[in-house]
Amino acid sequence: MERATVAQAERAGVRRWAAVVAVAVGTFLLVTAEQLPVGLLTPIGAGLRVSDGVAGLMVTVPGIVAAVSALLVPVLVGRLDRRVLLGVLMALMTLANVVSALAPSYAALLASRVLVGIAIGGFWAVAGGLATRLVPGPDVPRATAVIFGGVAAANVLGVPIGTLLGGFAGWRIAFGALGALAAVVLVALFALLPKLVATSPVRPGVLLAQLREPAVATGILVTLLVVTGHFAAYTFVSPVLQDRAGVPAALVGPLLLGFGAAGIVGNFVAGAAVARRLRRTVLGIAVALTLVLALYPLLGTGAAGGTALLLLWGLAYGGVSVSLQSWMVAAAPRAVEAATALWVAVFNLAIGLGALVGGLVVDRTALTGVLWLAAALFLLAALVVRFGGRRGR
Repeated sequence: MERATVAQAERAGVRRWAAVVAVAVGTFLLVTAEQLPVGLLTPIGAGLRVSDGVAGLMVTVPGIVAAVSALLVPVLVGRLDRRVLLGVLMALMTLANVVSALAPSYAALLASRVLVGIAIGGFWAVAGGLATRLVPGPDVPRATAVIFGGVAAANVLGVPIGTLLGGFAGWRIAFGALGALAAVVLVALFALLPKLVATSPVRPGVLLAQLREPAVATGILVTLLVVTGHFAAYTFVSPVLQDRAGVPAALVGPLLLGFGAAGIVGNFVAGAAVARRLRRTVLGIAVALTLVLALYPLLGTGAAGGTALLLLWGLAYGGVSVSLQSWMVAAAPRAVEAATALWVAVFNLAIGLGALVGGLVVDRTALTGVLWLAAALFLLAALVVRFGGRRGR
């Protein structure tokens, strides 16, 4: 009888962690879909006859829509079963990527990106608070790290993998493959997740109250500056590598994969450091990003210099997600779900804002302009971390 009980407990534990992994893979696919056009900007622009700056709207639109969705979806759905909600959002993601793959015009492609934004914001905001309901208390920190690990992995690996696939098979195939994977995750979510009816839905007043906490406001501002700066430059990394560093188009995908690998290392290094010195870790990342982007216009004019700085960029940015997530949790330990929704909204808004501002700069000045802009925003972020509010940590 005891053996049967132990076996049942083991099976339940495996199922719980399988559900955690399914949610993590879902976040990975969603954030990858948001950023996929970064590595495919040039072929999409050429195929649909739009400039690089206009093509950058494929990142801007879902980022802005996701920012709004992250705030509205948790409020509007009330006590709706989160399993049903996540399934609906993943189905929307599947549809959006199929439409992207088949889009006959740039307008149709951009319309599909609106659907991507809705799915990203709602899914990411809800998924951030699921760990407490999927695993026992002692396992919650690890499960949370796994779920948000999907976001971190997408930030550093999603674009390189999509770029490689697009380079080999075409950008439409890359979108189609993402849609097929989203369909698989949709099935996994319904099969593995238990019923997750919300017990205390997020209310607008709780979201707004977070901004009155100095440490939360500091984390939000730093997120806005860092992510805007990164995507102002990273959205156009493909033309920067080809036109500034002289890298052949065939090598852009492998180099972005190197960027992702460096980012994975940075993620683990920052993850170990934030437990001991959170503020110093975030400050160090902001300073490192400032130096790398400031040096890029000067030393990134050849293949060797451009590649070396790209890898350093990936190493530094790889620690952004885990360190800023840790900042928000430490700043609002009693309102993690509300703070997470707010942080997700700002993060996605910054992605869209960065791509938009970067596109305007590229179309009106030169590629080096977005590198200088990113460096300036990273420097501002470092100053905010150094002198920002500490209460509530």
